[in-house]
Amino acid sequence: MYKKIVSLLILILSTCALLAQDYWQQEVHYNIDVALNEKLKSLDGKLQLKYINRSPDTLTYIWFHLWPNAYKDNTTALARQLSADKEGRKKLKNKKSEGFMDGLAFTVDGKTAVTMPDTAGNPDVIKVLLPAPLMPGQTASLATPFQVKLPYYFSRSGYDGDQYMICQWYPKPAVYDKKGWHPIPYLDQGEFYSEFGSFSVNITVPAEYIVGATGSLLTKDELERYKSIGAQNYQARSAVAKYQTDKPGTTKTLQYVGENIHDFAWFADKDVVIQYDTLQLPSGKIIDAFAWYQPNGNVQWGLGVNYIKDAIRKYSGWIGEYPWPVAQAVEGPKNLTSGGMEYPMITLITSPEADAEGLDAVITHEVGHNWFYGILGSNERDHPWMDEGINSFYQFRYEAEKYKSNSIFGKSLPKEIKALPAEELLSRVYNALNSLPAKEPVNTGSTGFANKNDYGIVVYVKAATWLYLVQMAMGRENFDKAMQEYFSTWKFKHPYPEDLKTALEKATGSDLSQYFELLNKEGNF
Repeated sequence: MYKKIVSLLILILSTCALLAQDYWQQEVHYNIDVALNEKLKSLDGKLQLKYINRSPDTLTYIWFHLWPNAYKDNTTALARQLSADKEGRKKLKNKKSEGFMDGLAFTVDGKTAVTMPDTAGNPDVIKVLLPAPLMPGQTASLATPFQVKLPYYFSRSGYDGDQYMICQWYPKPAVYDKKGWHPIPYLDQGEFYSEFGSFSVNITVPAEYIVGATGSLLTKDELERYKSIGAQNYQARSAVAKYQTDKPGTTKTLQYVGENIHDFAWFADKDVVIQYDTLQLPSGKIIDAFAWYQPNGNVQWGLGVNYIKDAIRKYSGWIGEYPWPVAQAVEGPKNLTSGGMEYPMITLITSPEADAEGLDAVITHEVGHNWFYGILGSNERDHPWMDEGINSFYQFRYEAEKYKSNSIFGKSLPKEIKALPAEELLSRVYNALNSLPAKEPVNTGSTGFANKNDYGIVVYVKAATWLYLVQMAMGRENFDKAMQEYFSTWKFKHPYPEDLKTALEKATGSDLSQYFELLNKEGNF
């Protein structure tokens, strides 16, 4: 009898282990060396990548994104999308130079690898054939040199004068998950989906340049100079200290590392103002906060670090603690081609005309993406609302509690509404937002919208309104606990809508099916 009980317990334990292993995700570890050629507006790089197959499947190839090729000509998916939209055509007119990636020569475990083009004709997607099958649990070591000709900035990556926005710039494996491969081309309206892992990146630039990047800067002398200059500017709330190189005309190499991240971006500028301070979270964790802004840009950036710190504190309290050692925001060019674009630990902001509340709102929104995209790495191309909509919901809560305002309404919010308690103000705001024309269901993919206006109303506003309905049904206290459960369960993973539903239901014991069915409802709620 005893042996039977032990056998039964072992069987139960084994079954639990199998259930726990139902979820899997691939793992990637990058080592990249990259150098900026200021004269040619180009990058020279070397990529070494360890790709760990955590799936139950044997792989014979790996899809790769070559994002810079989206800027190659007027036939790419990016160009076709922009050409179909009035605002997009304005961006194409702003294009002053092409961009592309070249010089690839992939090896896998030291053996030359054959590559195949995308059958759909996207030059920014290729298939790397593996010389030998990659079995479950095995690791492949891939390497390639690469060169990138940077475009003039008109979407997310490129240059504008001496300012460089280096985003989507290296060969990157596509996500392979339970739903298969996701070899998506680069789009302006439609974001990304990437594998988690680690990065070690050595960036070589002319010595005159200041660099802000994803990850921790390990080059101690450079970091200490940034902190010293930035602290002086933070205390003065103005540019009282400037960066000056000791070795003009030479180059320098800066080393950055990051763990549990799925992307890496960096920004370089000769004449940027550095602002720096720290914040301490209730757990005792200390985070470095940097703002990098233009000397002749929006004057509201004097409070940029404070906005970063407030956003980190609020989101950490509402959802779960910020996990990384640094948080940064960069003021971008004035050409308004991008209102903001987020990357782990760093974000680009382009809001030259924003007032104090407006700049705070956009910085908070982009910093908030560290949670909804950075930590909770959902498939943004297929389910953009899981990123933009949930993040907008928390941005609206932030604005209501801090300013008694809402950025959708701006200065037009009536005084009698602003005089209400924050919760009542939010109720009135969402009632009004629900009247906006929103034909497409929330659960519409990025490519399912005819233009940016429809995309924005549904993915940002309608999705935030849906989440507010869920909060109203659950009660705020239960809702916050449930979202914290979602965060705890799915941080550094790839949740889908059904995973959000399961996490919320598990935390509350409620059946939320009727609310999740609303994600497929056309029109207003």
